[in-house]
Amino acid sequence: MPALIPPTERLRASFLAAMAEFRAEGRGDRQDHTMVGSEIRQHGGTWHTAPGFARYVAELRAQELEETPRAAGWVPATTLWWADGDEYLGRIAVRHRLTPFLLEAGGHIGYDVRASARRRGHATAMLRAALPVTHALGIDPALVTCDVENAASRLVIERNGGVLEDERAGRLRFWVPTARS
Repeated sequence: MPALIPPTERLRASFLAAMAEFRAEGRGDRQDHTMVGSEIRQHGGTWHTAPGFARYVAELRAQELEETPRAAGWVPATTLWWADGDEYLGRIAVRHRLTPFLLEAGGHIGYDVRASARRRGHATAMLRAALPVTHALGIDPALVTCDVENAASRLVIERNGGVLEDERAGRLRFWVPTARS
């Protein structure tokens, strides 16, 4: 049964296969400003080696710490992987606070599911599982956004209680309660 886990070196082979799927979709080019796209550009040249992948995992895990150095405009974020045994299915990142940019476009939570695992409810389940983590960080409700044309992501957000606030620059902005009654 899939579960959220901290990034781990144990999933390296499956993670690399997932990144190949994302690359096959065109992810990772200079126009791709997603988490996956950025990480393909930044780490894709080294994570095929065991030491390179270990550094990547350590960097991801360190990003949740306030004291970790990060680029201007970036905030602490907890990244969790959605995995079934040794199979990497996707990832979710919970940003600990909003910057003006994140308030407009990125939100508190971002997620990706690898192509071969889509349309099986993983994104909905992954977001549902991340809401208690988000709540434990003191975030309630959480801002979650998606592109206007991304009907699948909109459904994921709505299935998790997301309430549409508005549309800004081609992005739908939803507030999702993190406390469950």
